[in-house]
Amino acid sequence: MFKEFKEFAMKGNVLDLAVGVVIGGAFGKIVTSLVNDIIMPIIGALTGGINFTYLKFVIKEAGGGKEALTLNYGNFIQNIIDFLIVSFSIFLFIKLINKLKREKKVEVVKVEVKPSEEVLLLQEIRDLLKNREV
Repeated sequence: MFKEFKEFAMKGNVLDLAVGVVIGGAFGKIVTSLVNDIIMPIIGALTGGINFTYLKFVIKEAGGGKEALTLNYGNFIQNIIDFLIVSFSIFLFIKLINKLKREKKVEVVKVEVKPSEEVLLLQEIRDLLKNREV
């Protein structure tokens, strides 16, 4: 059983996946910081300082030692905005990486090689023989 697990864990795809998860987690922190620390303050300034997180609809008021029953739709809106910003940021990042990959490609130049005199002579003989047979 240990041998099977070792073979499974050492497959290239599993290692690639592990590296992807670790890098993805680190990238997620960067994107979250971008959203929370840079983009959301700008959106807040553009919308007049509205913080969607605290928007809610009160279903039942607090009373008798119980908390109010609320529908926190603002938090839902905030999560949608976060998702859109994160997905757009990832899209731009992937687009940048693909652009860098395309720039690295080596351009293949076609070089036309002129046939030697012997080859030209053989081609001429071939063509004469074709015309003779007809």
